[in-house]
Amino acid sequence: MNEYKNVWIYAQVQQGKLSPTAYELLTAGRKLADALGEKLVAVLVGYEVSRFAQDLIEHGADLVYVCEDRALENYLDDVYAKVLTDLVHTYKPNKFLLPATNQGRALSAKTAVFVGTGLTADATEVTIHTEDGQLYATRPTFGGNLMATITCAHTRPEMCSLRPMSYEKAPRMEGRKGEIISFPYQADKHTSLVKFLAFIKTEEDGLDLAEAEVIVAGGRGVGKPEGFALLKKLADRLGGAVAASRAPVDSGWIDYRYQIGLTGRTVKPKLYIACGISGQIQHMAGMSGSDVIVAINKDPNAPIMKVAHYAVEGDLYEVIPSMLETLK
Repeated sequence: MNEYKNVWIYAQVQQGKLSPTAYELLTAGRKLADALGEKLVAVLVGYEVSRFAQDLIEHGADLVYVCEDRALENYLDDVYAKVLTDLVHTYKPNKFLLPATNQGRALSAKTAVFVGTGLTADATEVTIHTEDGQLYATRPTFGGNLMATITCAHTRPEMCSLRPMSYEKAPRMEGRKGEIISFPYQADKHTSLVKFLAFIKTEEDGLDLAEAEVIVAGGRGVGKPEGFALLKKLADRLGGAVAASRAPVDSGWIDYRYQIGLTGRTVKPKLYIACGISGQIQHMAGMSGSDVIVAINKDPNAPIMKVAHYAVEGDLYEVIPSMLETLK
């Protein structure tokens, strides 16, 4: 295992755009690389992705591996996983971080199987154990009631998918120098049983939660699907986005893509307004990093009222119209 060196991060590109998760992974990866005295390496796979290489270097990567080909324009799990597996076998990374996005979760699992190594999925924190240099990856378990720290002692690379928003984005250092190495795509080797047909984009009706600086979220206390129309009015007035806890999603009041929490998305807005949300630990895991939390709830003893910066005891159907009137 002494042959395995350097910390890798997978820089996800989808539909021609570099995912912001790449910058978060560079922050996490830099801490690991510095602790080990090794290089931080970014990996790009896709079509016309080399244009992102210098940007990754300016955000902290020492080296970027690029595998690009028109055949890689559309993401396929097994093709991308085979490319990453060849890269791993060729260059032998010590640690490998991928984003716990829809793409990253599938890709990390399949790559780990192909490589024959372990994977900690959906981690929220990664550190290096000073005594032996192992990767310690921490993730919620038992429904978010406990945090488990997981190691992979006997195989390399140690792989981990990291939840988006777990780390700040790496700052840009304009003009920073680094190395870029091309890796060949092998059509006869990187094959797939799957055929790409089309990419169907979800119809958006507001800001992406990952980009929203203001989020107005509703829980079971909203009481009915029509209640989210009121929340959207407040979100629109504040230039923000609507979200939900798990209960309204399970009840079919709002689509899953709006769910915040352990089994949903993680967000870090400047302002998070929780309406009728009790504040169970599973939900808190997805939004506790918000700069300012405002809770509106009838129950003064609801858990979220204790962690909120501003707790408003009252009926959201009275409080929110009053807020809207004041905001005029």
